[in-house]
Amino acid sequence: MATLSITSSIIFILTTFITVFMFWKATAKSTGFLIIMLSWLALQTIVSLTGFYKVTDTTPPRFMLLVMPPVLFIIILFLRKRGKAFIDSLDIRWLTMLQVIRIPVEIVLLMLFLQKLVPGIMTFEGRNLDILSGITAPIVYFFALAKGRMNSKLLIAWNIICLALLFNIVVIAVLSAPFTFQRFGFDQPNVALLAFPFVWLPCCVVPLVLFSHLVSLRRLFVKAGKQLPVGSLA
Repeated sequence: MATLSITSSIIFILTTFITVFMFWKATAKSTGFLIIMLSWLALQTIVSLTGFYKVTDTTPPRFMLLVMPPVLFIIILFLRKRGKAFIDSLDIRWLTMLQVIRIPVEIVLLMLFLQKLVPGIMTFEGRNLDILSGITAPIVYFFALAKGRMNSKLLIAWNIICLALLFNIVVIAVLSAPFTFQRFGFDQPNVALLAFPFVWLPCCVVPLVLFSHLVSLRRLFVKAGKQLPVGSLA
């Protein structure tokens, strides 16, 4: 495995903490969220530094231990009454602006490609258009939220498109990793996401991005067709 550059690692670490910070703001500065998230990041840091995730010939892949716990946690939140109450307390404005972090994520992926740690298909020069979600986030925020009124139709359409773009790169990233079912990037597989700090992408950044979209869509479908003050979304 090629050596990770200090620059790409620092940029990604900062990106992860900015993501956590923005979601924390959406929770109205919930101490519980911060404790859970920082503990999860610390745990995955320790595990990844042992080289645990670099073993790729297991079935199922050890990589699933990065992805499945956050996914299961999100499902539980949507199913439980207390979880729904937490979801409905989140500030959709912060959840929308949080998507800006997809810009530095895509820049880091390009840097990793140049370091031969991910395939070109995972970058915006390949089949990954996820950077568009980050670029359009402030534009959508301005036209749909910043004027004191909510444009539900615009926000719903944008969140659905961004979800599709996220799903696209997640599938590409998984199928580009050196697992038994690899389909892409055989000449330069996705090995960066198996090492620290980039394990934080599948275990933290992507789940928060996904959760933000799902929360926003739940809130928007409930309020669809109603021009409510932005303050009611906090």
